[in-house]
Amino acid sequence: MASLSRGITEAVVCGWRALRLTTDVLSVTVLPDKGADIYELTDLATGVDPLFKAPWGLQPPGAPPREGSEGAAFLENYEGTWQELFPNTNDACRYQGVEMPFHGEVATLPWSVSVEADNQREIAVRFSVECRLLPLRLERLMRLRCGERELVLDERAANLSGETIEFAWGHHCVLGAPLVADGARLSAPAGTIITPPEPWEDTARLVPGQRSEWPMARLRPGGEADLSRLPGPEAGSHDDVYLTDLTGGYVQVDNHALGLGFRLDWDPAVFRWIIAWQPFGGALAMPLRGAYGLGVEPWTGGGNLEQAVAEGSALSLAGHGQLETRLVASFVSC
Repeated sequence: MASLSRGITEAVVCGWRALRLTTDVLSVTVLPDKGADIYELTDLATGVDPLFKAPWGLQPPGAPPREGSEGAAFLENYEGTWQELFPNTNDACRYQGVEMPFHGEVATLPWSVSVEADNQREIAVRFSVECRLLPLRLERLMRLRCGERELVLDERAANLSGETIEFAWGHHCVLGAPLVADGARLSAPAGTIITPPEPWEDTARLVPGQRSEWPMARLRPGGEADLSRLPGPEAGSHDDVYLTDLTGGYVQVDNHALGLGFRLDWDPAVFRWIIAWQPFGGALAMPLRGAYGLGVEPWTGGGNLEQAVAEGSALSLAGHGQLETRLVASFVSC
């Protein structure tokens, strides 16, 4: 491991170049050449990293695509953790005659890196990437302040062309054990639960195509489930759950057995949906077999870019325009 400066070290994780940002209270590891994945986010007081680590692990660069990925680059070496989805979310689609891949393209591209600050008060590192399919650039300034149990992401989407460009955007943040466990609690300022028309697997426990009032959702065998209470892997279920009609921009998972909670805050005028992916021990189909975790994913919408354009819900940037927004990930005691 090489030290680049006071709080930043360079390492290798499963063959991938990694940057580790460390203060007195937090440690964050980013993989710049793999979509700037936030691979690790550890609260040093408890030693807990809440990010989901897939049991199959991260494969080295150039490894064969995982079985079942079926040409979706995002899934070919998905290891869990936290990615950005841009300029498409969800299924592959077409936009202005261009084929947009599943979950966009930036999560599989290398990002450039520049250190903005590294002193006794804070660490700030800027990551940036230019899309290859659309004339868009995405920047993420990651900031850690000494003594504060939070990671701040100051983000900017920029249109590099003179024409208006529409896009979808999301954060694919998935939490796992030990924070996600039987009895942990999910808090979200949601009004409505939506499930897809068709379940991805037969292990889905929730009625497909439903709109229900948060937090109660209808179960396929009958009855209801309180989605604010998380089950353990023995639930053997696998559901996609969309939360919308937000009255605020946050999600929080509390594990009282650990005395620890994880919270993610954002601007609900930008990210208007929460995608609460729920592989609770019932992910059987490849390439996600064996997953146990919970997505706490702020997205601009519930579908892909093509759907968002048709519905008039896509974000857009005028020629050479920019959009700036902030997300904050923090640890809280509970």
